[in-house]
Amino acid sequence: MKEKISKREAIFYSHKMAQLSKALWKAIEKDWQDWIKPFQLNINEHHILWIAYHLKGASISEISKYGVMHVSTAFNFSKKMEERGLLQFSKRENDKRNTYVELTDAGIELLEATLNEYNPEDNSVLRGVMPMTEMYGKLPEFLDLSALIKEIYGDEYIEILERSLENIEEEPLVQQPTDIEDYKKKSRSS
Repeated sequence: MKEKISKREAIFYSHKMAQLSKALWKAIEKDWQDWIKPFQLNINEHHILWIAYHLKGASISEISKYGVMHVSTAFNFSKKMEERGLLQFSKRENDKRNTYVELTDAGIELLEATLNEYNPEDNSVLRGVMPMTEMYGKLPEFLDLSALIKEIYGDEYIEILERSLENIEEEPLVQQPTDIEDYKKKSRSS
């Protein structure tokens, strides 16, 4: 560290960051689980679908890196989704060492169904920032947090995040709300 801070300041900062991050993650995790539960997905599976979609196919190591999960977690959940017909595994002609996953049509359909079913009013974090949004006229930008994550995970992590955000803005992925019951019936019959 270039600047000297006292051990007390370091402990104070680390503890505050841990407590705030854990509390925020707990809210995000609950909202995310509640959102995707009707689609028989867990957070890791949904995250893998998103990553494979935005990267237009991703290696298991990329899923691990950008999904901030262990390689075995990325592989095991991807394998489970392959068995459900949501992903397909492949090797690339120019890269035989890595295993890649791509969404199948059923995987794309499922991801789109989850996005169409997203309800901002059910998101506690979004509800929590609304007073700031009303005060400042926009959602918080997380500049400090983005800079911190960039220092920890590197430029490439932030570039992938930014690419996925651009995809969300540009692509007509989210259409009309999906009838969850119709989706369940359709997925049972296939």
